[in-house]
Amino acid sequence: MSGHSKWHNIQARKGKSDAARGKIFTKIGREIAVIVKAGGSDPVSNPKLRDVIAKAKQNNMPNDSIERSIKKAAGEMGGVNYESCTYEGYGTGGSAVIVDCLTDNKNRTAGDVRHAFDKFGGSLGSTGCVSYLFQRKGVIELETEGADIDEIMLAALDAGAKDVIEYEDYAEVITDPNDCTKIAEALTGAGYNVSSSEVTMVPDNYVDLDETKLATFNRMIDMLEDLDDVQEVYHNVNLPDEGC
Repeated sequence: MSGHSKWHNIQARKGKSDAARGKIFTKIGREIAVIVKAGGSDPVSNPKLRDVIAKAKQNNMPNDSIERSIKKAAGEMGGVNYESCTYEGYGTGGSAVIVDCLTDNKNRTAGDVRHAFDKFGGSLGSTGCVSYLFQRKGVIELETEGADIDEIMLAALDAGAKDVIEYEDYAEVITDPNDCTKIAEALTGAGYNVSSSEVTMVPDNYVDLDETKLATFNRMIDMLEDLDDVQEVYHNVNLPDEGC
């Protein structure tokens, strides 16, 4: 696992899971619908829309699909009204889990999320029971092959980043949540290869699970991520780096 951050490992797993299920475009489309309804369809005046468009492109969502989702949200949403809701709880081994959802039926979503926790030995908790263990941050990942890490650090800090963490073949730029897209665009404009940028919940500390508990925990996360209403699942479990 040397040279690879915990966040990188989690993102690698999520990327494989999302690609295998083919549901990421649907989830992003739902997110676009909520953001456009709240702030309008112009990404210039709606920074949240600009962020989700960047997220869509990072996930290889075609431009025409993005535009179609925006147009549909702006004028063809019909009677569908999505609401955001967040659930917090504990997985096996006392692990902490946060589940962000967008739904048109909170009762259905709450029941589905609770079932996933219960099925794999977890328990749904009250609001705030684990969120204090996380911080919302912007995380930008840069490929560093052939680049000078000192120059990357200077460029990132000049753009307003909070920190830069160097790993074996990439670097993570940590930002204030509101500055993530702006700094990612600045780094791209400076010629650096930004492979991903996202505002996310990062745990203050990670926990280790034994092989049996980790397998159970992963099955619970898979079940949660497979729910249509679930947008993101955050946790504090240290996942082994499958690539090393």
